[in-house]
Amino acid sequence: KETMVIEVESEPSQPHWYERYVQPCVAELLGTALFVFIGCLSVIEETPNTGRLQPALVHGLAVALLVASVGEI
Repeated sequence: KETMVIEVESEPSQPHWYERYVQPCVAELLGTALFVFIGCLSVIEETPNTGRLQPALVHGLAVALLVASVGEI
């Protein structure tokens, strides 16, 4: 007995409103808040040996961390 296989392509579904509007806004808010918070914490203790290197490294590492964690959104 032979059976016929029919392949039906479904239409691509639209993303849910949460994924489309809320999730990117929350990710942007979290990323910006964490970036500013970490940046401000990096310059609280001003030691003469660090100069401008410490805040620059902290901001760079914060950006790398944020891109890795919320970059998919």
